[in-house]
Amino acid sequence: MYYYLLVSPTEALIASMLESDAFALYMSRGEHKTAKEQLIFVEVTEEFGSEFDWDFARKTCVPHPDGRPKNSVYLSVYRALERVPLEYLGDLFLVTKDGKVLRLKKGLYEEPKKWRGYALYKELCPVTPLVASTLLPRSFATYLLDSTRHISVPAIVFADVKLFDLDDPQKADKCLHIFDQENCQHLRSCFAEIRRTPFKKAKTIDRSYGDKFDYSIIDKGIYFGRHNEGIVFYPLPSLATIREKHHDWGVSAHLFER
Repeated sequence: MYYYLLVSPTEALIASMLESDAFALYMSRGEHKTAKEQLIFVEVTEEFGSEFDWDFARKTCVPHPDGRPKNSVYLSVYRALERVPLEYLGDLFLVTKDGKVLRLKKGLYEEPKKWRGYALYKELCPVTPLVASTLLPRSFATYLLDSTRHISVPAIVFADVKLFDLDDPQKADKCLHIFDQENCQHLRSCFAEIRRTPFKKAKTIDRSYGDKFDYSIIDKGIYFGRHNEGIVFYPLPSLATIREKHHDWGVSAHLFER
């Protein structure tokens, strides 16, 4: 039996008899391969504590009478992320709508070598806005997790997003991979506000961007943060590596054409 923490498009802890690739295909396409849903989930490496009903999982996640494996048993569909310590997170899986899977291993967190003083982040769980910030990824996670602030979250998953050089007028249309021209102006104005206002560390650009989120806009990778525990980083392979070793996923994820 396996445990999977689903973080996008919804949040849930699921027990399954399916190994990760089969689980990914089942969740994205459905049992009859008629659904189409992009999703992100991470392995939970073992049972822990009393936050979830592990006994229920063991009793119910068993083969069907005809021998078919049990696809899924939900242990939680509410506030699951915050109850899983970072140490129990295994590999992360990015699944496309047609069931192609990219497995990401935990990597060493490193600050960006060329820091412009601003970044674009797509929060994935438990909240989902697109956010402009003047904070580096680790500091951004710390900022969101700070319980002394008026608004905070106990845990967060987010991706950094590819962003053009805001100070280069020759790259004015580089945000078109995220927005249309009209909304690009809104994006620029949000960054202008946080850059001229030192105490403002982040500003929401789009509250409903979740439906438009595409793997092709991810820059360096995906980050998990939990209050008082720090951050875990899952680096995205280079485009050359994806083209060479994960070509079908890259095509399905719109990183390049076949």
